[in-house]
Order: sequence, then structure tokens, then C-alpha cells
Amino acid sequence: MPSLTFLGTGTSNGIPMIGCRCPVCRSPDPRDRRSRSSAVVRDGGRVYLIDTATELRLQALALGLDRVDAILMTHPHADHTGGFDDLRRFNELIGHHLPVYADPGTAAALRERFAYAFVDQYPFYGGKPDLTLHEVGGPFAPFDREIVPIPVLHGRLPILGYRFGDLAYVTDAKTIPDESIALLRGVDVLVLNGLRRAPHPTHLSIPEAVAFAQLIGPRETYLTHISHEASHADASAALPAGVWVAYDGLTVCTRGG
Repeated sequence: MPSLTFLGTGTSNGIPMIGCRCPVCRSPDPRDRRSRSSAVVRDGGRVYLIDTATELRLQALALGLDRVDAILMTHPHADHTGGFDDLRRFNELIGHHLPVYADPGTAAALRERFAYAFVDQYPFYGGKPDLTLHEVGGPFAPFDREIVPIPVLHGRLPILGYRFGDLAYVTDAKTIPDESIALLRGVDVLVLNGLRRAPHPTHLSIPEAVAFAQLIGPRETYLTHISHEASHADASAALPAGVWVAYDGLTVCTRGG
């Protein structure tokens, strides 16, 4: 059964933010220190990295992550792709190319920004990322387990969440279409972004995320991609039963995991 570890749970600025003196950015609670959002899913003996956050190297060191079998990209924004070059160390550790999965728009952006990662230049691994890029158009199986992409809208930008059996990870959504709600039904553990209490034009607010969770009906929901406008303690105190605020380093498992 799948498990998920949150490498980062913050927004594009990270928390604490540069030059900010707000209570959350100055908080002594370690759960309020949030690097850019990314996660690792372990399923069927494989390790899937969702997004390559700006702090990927530091996240991997903090969690002892020394193996990745495949990378799944949600969308091309910088906070989700900024650590892309750090994939080269995983190439060096495992001694072969790594597959990257993305929707066509994200794949095009990756080819433009990181063209060198998809061309073999050196007779060894570790000098640069050595990757194979696969465009996602429906369910796919990098190995022996099917992964279901979940199309959502990040403002007007179509992006992907991912479902691994009875676990699903969706970040940076503002709208979840009915067709994607149907794809999420039956999950045991759901991850959704919840930026803050106030509405935002391109991200779910915490109340909106809770409403979607109640519509989908998982046993447990964890909120990620959280801004400095919500402390861990205050946001947690206002949540209904079965909904939790995630934090960097937290590992969650499905009931069978």
C-alpha cells in the first residue's frame, strides 16, 4: 500500500519569507518552517518523486532520500521545477536514466528550460541529469503499478495531480472538475492544497479545500502548499475531524499501509 512523505509544504516564497516579520515567519514551531511543495510516494517497492522543488537537495538530505525511480511533474512553475538539476545525483546513485512524466504543456516547458537533461552528452552519470521524458495523456504504469493523473485547474492553467491506488496528491488547484472528482472518489488518503483562509484566484483556500474533501470523502485529508498567513497550530485548530495540516517531513500511510 502506498505511503507519502511531504518533502515541502510551503508556497512559492517558502516560509519564512525573505524580509517578513509576521508571526508565522518568526514562529518557533518547526512545523511553520515550510520549504517549497514536493512529495515522495513509496508504492510497490518503488519511489516516486512528485515535483522537483527549489530546495530538493536540502529536502533529500533532511529526509535521507537517496533513491528515486521516477519523477512526476504537476506543472511547470518555478517553485515546482527549481530543483530539477539536482536529479543528476540520483542518476549517479542508481547508474541509469530516470523517467519523467508530465502533461504536454509541462513537458514542453521542461524541454525548453532543461534541454541538456534529455540529451546524452557524457559517458558517465552525475555530471548532469539524464532523463527520459514521457507525456501523460491518461493512466500510466512506469513499473507494475498504475498511476492515474488527475486534471485540475491552477487558475486558468491545466495541471495534474496523481492517484496511487487509494492515495491521491493534488496541489496548486483552484478548480477540480466533476470528472476529476469522480477519479478521486474512493481514496483513503487525500492531499490537497490549502493556501490560507481567505480566497485566492489561483489556489484553493482552506475552507474550499475542506469542502472538496467532504465532497470526495476520504478517511484522511492533509493540506499542503500553505502560506505564511496560516500557522500550523491555528489552522489545525479550525479544521474538522479527519482533516490535518501537513508539515515538512510528515509521512502518511493509507489504512493498508
